[in-house]
Amino acid sequence: MPATARTTDTRRNILDAAQRIMAHKGYSAVGINEVLAEAGVPKGSFYHYFASKDAFGEALLRRYFDEYVADMDRVFARPGQSAAERLTAYWQQWRETQSLDDCQGKCLAVKLGAEVSDLSEPMRLVLKDGTDAIVDRLERTITDGLTDGSVTIDGDPRSTAQVLYDMWLGASVMAKIHRSPAPLDTTTAMTHRLLHL
Repeated sequence: MPATARTTDTRRNILDAAQRIMAHKGYSAVGINEVLAEAGVPKGSFYHYFASKDAFGEALLRRYFDEYVADMDRVFARPGQSAAERLTAYWQQWRETQSLDDCQGKCLAVKLGAEVSDLSEPMRLVLKDGTDAIVDRLERTITDGLTDGSVTIDGDPRSTAQVLYDMWLGASVMAKIHRSPAPLDTTTAMTHRLLHL
């Protein structure tokens, strides 16, 4: 295997291991050595792949959001479905993901958002760009719903998309606090009301 492919694979393994661990423990509670051990990478080689822990955090979040919005794009590109059906599928997927493992969830924006925004300006900016990309896609799909008649709203598409995302993010935090999917169920009902589904 060429050295660049090995480097890419090793870097990916480190980021995969970090995402698994940090989705449960947070950012500050996880040491580099724990991530390297989980990834099966020798200690001391971390700085070969990342310039600093901040650079590592940026790479982790950037990759997370790249994968997240690619998955959103797949859901929102399903043929033969109205925009309302695509939005409903997205929210259902969110609910299922955040209800896993006693509501520990898999969303790094939920798990790391408040924590790293106070620790690192570069990581905060990656979070901002990532969440903006999510709201952009929601806005476009809501606009599609207005066009195909499957959605009606009382406000404009951007503010509706932002309110919905904020509401779901907050419900995911509350689901973790209460160890119950009930906040996600309430938010599902409110989403249906806001979009008149």
